[in-house]
Amino acid sequence: MTLLLMDIAISSPERGGAFCRFAPAARLWCAAPLLGLLGGCDGAPSRNILGSYFPSWMVCALAGLALALAVRAIFKALGMLEELPVPLVVLLAIGCAGTFAMWLIWLA
Repeated sequence: MTLLLMDIAISSPERGGAFCRFAPAARLWCAAPLLGLLGGCDGAPSRNILGSYFPSWMVCALAGLALALAVRAIFKALGMLEELPVPLVVLLAIGCAGTFAMWLIWLA
């Protein structure tokens, strides 16, 4: 009696469809990355702000939004905002860069 692990039925064998079985080495390579997901984490990273817990990504996103608005005001004051080909995309990229940088510096 054989134990069928990691069998994938593309269609039922009764209908004449293919029935694929992974080799043992392929089973190991498929299962190894999934084992890393079992570890999980201690809890969601959150910050206590005025007695309420906020997710850290939300705090970083708000900081990135504030950075993008500050850069927009600077660009507007210097007259550079009219020179940008697609200001929305540029400011979005600056906001995302600020968000990710804050996430890496603050939480890493």
